[in-house]
Amino acid sequence: MDSEKIRNLNDDELARQEKQTAEQLFRLRFQMKLGQNEGVKKLRDLRKDVARMKTIARERAIAKTKKEAK
Repeated sequence: MDSEKIRNLNDDELARQEKQTAEQLFRLRFQMKLGQNEGVKKLRDLRKDVARMKTIARERAIAKTKKEAK
């Protein structure tokens, strides 16, 4: 998922999507440990997606605190 799609999500959708992606990442890691999957690229992509989602969520939280401080 690219940054533009993530930015278009509202806060609830972003949290839900982050949770789902993190769960997919967990399952993929577990499968790789068992030797059932060779999805290294998928693993890398999921890690980057989770990082993007957390970054955007943090940006929004900072923006809200700045608005409240004014």
